[in-house]
Amino acid sequence: MRNIYILEVVILFLFLTKIAIGQDIPFTKQIFGNDKASLKDALKAIKDGDYYGSNEQFYLALDSYNVAQDINPNNSELNYKIGRIYLEIQRYSALPYIKKAHELNPGVAPDILFLLGLSNQYNQKFTEALEIYEKYRKQLLPSDRDQIDAVAKRILECKNGVELLKNPARAFITNVKELNSPYSDHSPVISTDESVMLFTSTREGSVGGRANSYDQEYDEDIYISYKTRGRWGAPVNVGDPLNTRSEDATVALSADGQSLLIYNGQRGNGDLQISRLDGDRWSWPEWLSGEINTKAKESSASFANNDRMIYFVSEMPGGIGGKDIWVSSKDRKGRWSQPKNLGTTINTPFDEESVFMHPDGRTLYFSSKGHNTMGGFDIFQAVLNDDGTWSKPENLGYPINTADDDLSFVISASGRNGYLSSKREGGMGRHDIYMVTFLGPEKPMVLSNEDNLLATLKQTITDNAMEKTVELKTIRLTVVKGVISDAISGAPIVAEIEVIDNEKDEVVFSNMSNSKTGQFLISLPSGKNYGLAVKAEGYLFHSENFNIPGATAYQEIEKEIKLNNIKKDVKIVLRNVFFDPGKAILRVESYPELNRLAGVMNEVPSLKIEISGHTDNTGSAAVNERLSRDRAKAVVDYLAAQQIASDRLTYEGFGYSQPIADNKTNDGRQQNRRVEFKVVSE
Repeated sequence: MRNIYILEVVILFLFLTKIAIGQDIPFTKQIFGNDKASLKDALKAIKDGDYYGSNEQFYLALDSYNVAQDINPNNSELNYKIGRIYLEIQRYSALPYIKKAHELNPGVAPDILFLLGLSNQYNQKFTEALEIYEKYRKQLLPSDRDQIDAVAKRILECKNGVELLKNPARAFITNVKELNSPYSDHSPVISTDESVMLFTSTREGSVGGRANSYDQEYDEDIYISYKTRGRWGAPVNVGDPLNTRSEDATVALSADGQSLLIYNGQRGNGDLQISRLDGDRWSWPEWLSGEINTKAKESSASFANNDRMIYFVSEMPGGIGGKDIWVSSKDRKGRWSQPKNLGTTINTPFDEESVFMHPDGRTLYFSSKGHNTMGGFDIFQAVLNDDGTWSKPENLGYPINTADDDLSFVISASGRNGYLSSKREGGMGRHDIYMVTFLGPEKPMVLSNEDNLLATLKQTITDNAMEKTVELKTIRLTVVKGVISDAISGAPIVAEIEVIDNEKDEVVFSNMSNSKTGQFLISLPSGKNYGLAVKAEGYLFHSENFNIPGATAYQEIEKEIKLNNIKKDVKIVLRNVFFDPGKAILRVESYPELNRLAGVMNEVPSLKIEISGHTDNTGSAAVNERLSRDRAKAVVDYLAAQQIASDRLTYEGFGYSQPIADNKTNDGRQQNRRVEFKVVSE
């Protein structure tokens, strides 16, 4: 018995010595000796891990392999298997295992060098990865065509990574801990003013309430969070009808926050649905039409041009790569056109994903495995030129992009903050949502007093990873937001809002204010003369003019619009009626406004109005009275030409005798130069 004990001690000593010097330790009886229980447990764990791995149940496979790893951490094959699992679920964690497998046994697997290169690449060790890839490529035979192509692409990615790391993007990268959980949180979408975010999460508490057996995550549900005084509030499950007992995922939010696109994988290969906000409730999701949803998979989309266009990702036939970006336009009857592929400037032979069009209608963001990616999906930016062509896509750079997949990038209208979903070292869960703060030459802007545009359910950012920053490109966009209410009671009003390109007499936006709050938001790209018309049943319409020069940088305008009932003596300013200086000839940009007035009079046949002209105090009283009267008459003549009876129309010119603003300022004089109408009889 004593001799047997001594032998076991010797075997144990030899076993520990081999571990100490880093030799490959097999799972055999010769090594484990009488410790049959440990060997049995290890072999069973490896067998279970192999089974789970072959069925893509990667987290269960990892749990099993780790049981064997605790028993013997110096087995090359086991380290190789664990490394491969991490390359599926958390790529930056694979390196120590793949590296150890290679050190213990360089011939453990035919692709060990390739995986070692991958593991270094996913940790941004591009120089080391390049050396390993080159060594691996030299071992390949001419017949290994697929592997030759694969390693060639990886070498190119690493060369891109070396260059991108030399000139990092200047940005703050922040884990938004207020939103993230130990599970997967991804696909953020935001309103234009960054007041609300919806995103997808697999956290506990889903409507379905069940965890998947293969990854122990719950069904995807949609969550909402509001930003108040610069902080995101605790996310809340939006509930039905958006969340079901299946997978429900966010895709895109319209600029005004009133329409939401959802991905649903239950039909075909996966299609898109739309839901609209009615007060504080989302409508039952409806499938988009067959022009958008095809037999192929449609996985991502973005509204554009005030919801009159949609950019989307599809695997439909006729593309350039596997997943391509397409665009479709909506006509006046609400029908979508046949989609058009964005072409080879944007799409590559590899996959594109996560498309987002900025509210300016020109700047496209998307993820791609092509172009000059440093690995996986990188986020790119391209600009739509005036001639309809696209600029060369620009990689947003490191640390916005990593060697792993970076997806679902969205950005606020101001261009200051962006959001993306990514798997990065130091995250809270499997996927996390990160905020990117772009910095220009000025100090970072602190936003406060954000409106909560969406009215469903009701801190700060930490863990900054600061780099030198990317200078903000000039955003040429005006965001108009506010509330529409009754002029007397102050109660919110459901009103139709139309934005008209006055030069083209073309409606470029049409929507309703929120039925519960009366809130609205409109994005107006610079370079146009816009007319805004607000109409509600039983009220006189309200108009605003926004003449925005092409060079106008980003600005926000808040409007409190009070609508008046149709009753005697109410006055309304026609803000989109234009004349040349000193003349009484209507400019064509005035026609849309006057057509709306004619429409109101046709809807209310008993309505009689007085058109009045007004000027500033430049010039003599007599000249201004005559000019104002002639202009009022020109409006009456136009309305009469639209079949409005002459006995319902009168006109008067008041010159500068009834100012509504101070004539001492340019803005005041401009307000005083106006045409308005007064209700004479209901």
